[in-house]
Amino acid sequence: MNTKLRLSKLSLFMLFLVLACTPKIVEEVAEVAPPPPPVREDLSPCGKFFESGNPDEAETAHVLYRDLVKLKNFEEAMPLWEKAMKMAPAADGLRDYHFMDGVKLYKWMYGKETDLDKKSAYIDKIFDLYDEASKCYPKKAAQYKGLKGFNLYFNYPHKSTTPDTYQIFKEVADTEGTDMPYFIINPFTATLVELTLEEKITHEEAFKYQNLIKETIAKGVADCKGKACESWKIIESYAPVRLEDLETIKGFYDCAYYKEKYYAEFKANPTDCDILTTVYSRLKWGGCAVEDTALVVLNAAYDENCRTVSTVATSPATLGTNALRNGEYKKAIAHYEELIANETDVEKKATYTLRIAKVYYVHLRKFAKAREYALKAAKLKPNWGEPYLIIGRLYASSGPLCGPGTGFDSQIVVWVALDMWNKAKSLDPAAAPEANKFIRRYAQYMPNKEDIFIRGLKEGGTFKVPCWIQRNTVIRAAK
Repeated sequence: MNTKLRLSKLSLFMLFLVLACTPKIVEEVAEVAPPPPPVREDLSPCGKFFESGNPDEAETAHVLYRDLVKLKNFEEAMPLWEKAMKMAPAADGLRDYHFMDGVKLYKWMYGKETDLDKKSAYIDKIFDLYDEASKCYPKKAAQYKGLKGFNLYFNYPHKSTTPDTYQIFKEVADTEGTDMPYFIINPFTATLVELTLEEKITHEEAFKYQNLIKETIAKGVADCKGKACESWKIIESYAPVRLEDLETIKGFYDCAYYKEKYYAEFKANPTDCDILTTVYSRLKWGGCAVEDTALVVLNAAYDENCRTVSTVATSPATLGTNALRNGEYKKAIAHYEELIANETDVEKKATYTLRIAKVYYVHLRKFAKAREYALKAAKLKPNWGEPYLIIGRLYASSGPLCGPGTGFDSQIVVWVALDMWNKAKSLDPAAAPEANKFIRRYAQYMPNKEDIFIRGLKEGGTFKVPCWIQRNTVIRAAK
């Protein structure tokens, strides 16, 4: 038994020696470089970090300048931005940071510069960046073009004419349709209306684009989510109201448009003579035939509630009223002017004068002329509050005309509107209920304390409201 064990151990020992002396066979694995990252077809064709020759340096400049921009330390950010822009204008190839941050930096330089030539050069730099961004990120070209137009309209209007700025917006609208950038809609609307009223673009073109604007707003409001809805609410409060000025062009909108828009006012107030006159007049202005069912119903309601028997069918008063109801506004004004010239009763003169003011306001939307006649009426009848009620309404409805429809530039019109309504009720107790109604409705829309403070203004100070209004008022904050 021991002999077998010794032999077994000896065998194992000999096997170990054999194995120990056998050369080891090692599998040689060739070093293979890792495959290059797949080329993304959506990357910008312009210079990117990984193409810069020194990606770490380029990305470091990028990170540093962006942190400084967030801190509004633009002066220190500028040289780092220039470095990042030079090394990799397209950044990572997916984001346009360098172009849009460059716009921000040059706007800062423009704001602190006093030399006019340098200021002009900074604006050129801004627009160059938009052009370069369009080449590096062509899918966003429409947005960059829209931003050019936006800046020309709001920030640098001296660098362009209204027709040229409008042309930029029109080109964006042509390529994007109802997907046009939301921020161009208000200035596009403003330039469209202005040029149409000045007869610098055809009614056919204006009708096409006002329709596209309305469709875009409807889509934007329906599809918006979160904070984006706030922007669409601003647009919705401005553009449709501004487009109403096109109603002053006879034949621009048809009968169906006016029935859809105004007939509901009559149904809600079927015995109100002012509304009956206005709605009938608007439908006639829109070309509705006298046998149209809506006009027949309106005429019957007017006969029942408002018509008075005139002994002289051809008197200027009757002719003026008939012209107004038939949508012949210039004729109506001419007849009322004749009445005023021949009338000896001061109160009647004041009434006809105020009627002209209403025609200019409601139907022709010529606010300055409406104020002129309202003030004439107030002078004829000094303790009459109604002229000031109308002037207040003129001012309050000028937000879209004098600003973007919201924000400080549009809200300041409320200051002068409140002045007029307060004057109306101080002069005429009969005007107080309506004046108070308007004051309660609009006081909430005055600028807030922050907007007043950041503009270096103080509550209680004097401020001259610009635009067509050109009136001094007292600075007040919404409560």
